[in-house]
Amino acid sequence: MTDAPFLSRQEGFARVPSTNDVVRDWLASGTAEVCLAVAEEQTAGRGREGRPWAAPAGRALLASLGFRPTWLSPEHAWRLAAIVSLAMADAAEEVAGLRDGTIRLKWPNDLVVETGGAEEVDVRAASIDGSAQAADVRKVAGVLGETIGLGTDDPRVIIGIGVNADWPREEFPPEFAATMTSLREASGGRPVDAAILLDAFLARLEPRTIALRDGRFDAAGWLARQLTNGRLVRLDGPAGRSEVVRAVGVDAGTGALLVEDGAAPRGERAVFSGEIRHLRLAGV
Repeated sequence: MTDAPFLSRQEGFARVPSTNDVVRDWLASGTAEVCLAVAEEQTAGRGREGRPWAAPAGRALLASLGFRPTWLSPEHAWRLAAIVSLAMADAAEEVAGLRDGTIRLKWPNDLVVETGGAEEVDVRAASIDGSAQAADVRKVAGVLGETIGLGTDDPRVIIGIGVNADWPREEFPPEFAATMTSLREASGGRPVDAAILLDAFLARLEPRTIALRDGRFDAAGWLARQLTNGRLVRLDGPAGRSEVVRAVGVDAGTGALLVEDGAAPRGERAVFSGEIRHLRLAGV
């Protein structure tokens, strides 16, 4: 570890179209990694496949980080989004007073809270026989990764994350109220300060980034937080095509979801995020 600061540039904004766009412009102008833009509100936030993502001013942590990962092989660029997700899951549990394992990762890019009745379901409680399929899964955060120039001498990766932090249930948009939650709601109404959450997140992201630069990725932690382990999932593909399969894990080499397939070698096949439009637990 060096004495150089982790962040080369950090700026906060009251309102921007998209923090990802801010960071993309910084990288294009030569800003070194790791740079960070944070906003209280976005007017053109987006999620996977360009889906809109919005939150009331001050109710969410909206941030984007910029990397120049010359030190990371192009096929492992997805690990930057993974360590951002893991760092935020750890930080959010601490700041919101949630027990370890409350926040799960729903492949490929969501952080969720799973409830079974009134209690959160522990990360170790995923049922191989599918008995927990009916649990309620609600999105608390989303991660969006964008890449430029992978495989060149100037690779750039932007990782955006939006966390529903201090957002009370009564203010949820009606069209999303059944599928979303916030750290405030998950903690039973405990206020969540976005600035404290950001500090906790950065404190966890720095060592994970240093480890990744040194060739170490927390594959075990990434696997342990996966919501889909051992469960039936519905994969919705392009042109309305869908299938129900059992997820058996994730591949730490490629970032793919691994699902059962009796016709495939070793009885499983890899599913990549670009092949599907949406993943749901079957029956949810």
